[in-house]
Amino acid sequence: MFDYILNVSGYILEGSLITFQLYLVTAIFSVILGVFGALGKISKIPLLESILSFYTWVFRGTPLLLQLFFAYYGLPVLGITLNPFPAAALTFIVNYGAYFTEIFRGGIESIDDGQYEAAKVLGMNYKQTMSRIVIPQTVKRVLPATSNEAINLVKDSALVAVIGLGDLLRAAKVAVTRDFSIIPFIIAAVFYLIISSVIVTVFRKLEEKYSVYE
Repeated sequence: MFDYILNVSGYILEGSLITFQLYLVTAIFSVILGVFGALGKISKIPLLESILSFYTWVFRGTPLLLQLFFAYYGLPVLGITLNPFPAAALTFIVNYGAYFTEIFRGGIESIDDGQYEAAKVLGMNYKQTMSRIVIPQTVKRVLPATSNEAINLVKDSALVAVIGLGDLLRAAKVAVTRDFSIIPFIIAAVFYLIISSVIVTVFRKLEEKYSVYE
């Protein structure tokens, strides 16, 4: 039994490489997209605000699975064909970017106007005000919501199995079908819990670090 668990764990761990790759790519680029999206939504440029509002409305208001199907099965109808991983990465980045846009926008707008005025009195320009006063406080305030999205991303990554990507869950499913045993599903659950626990720990440390700004 122990040897079987080790063998299956190794097999599932191979599938988790896709999960980790997708997670890393999505985390990096969706946060960048969210930052620029948030800055665009508070830019006071009506056209840009309207475009970004439409973007967040569409991608937050439709299922991630539907967006994944559109990217992989729908785009080829328009003459754009993507392999499974690029289709999944594009979908996840755009989807999570929409959520981060609203999270970061809310964080920035939660900063009291008096702090902008105080920074102006101190002779700070816009860049200095944002980097020294607004951003540090915003990071602290958006960490809980960002942590939730980071954990959701781990679980949502399992959706890529529907377009044939050999991720952690798909590897577990293959092992279950092959061996007629539920142990691979239990091992997969343990892996997901470990990953989520690590993420929670990291964000807890970040919250402690930025607590000085409250």
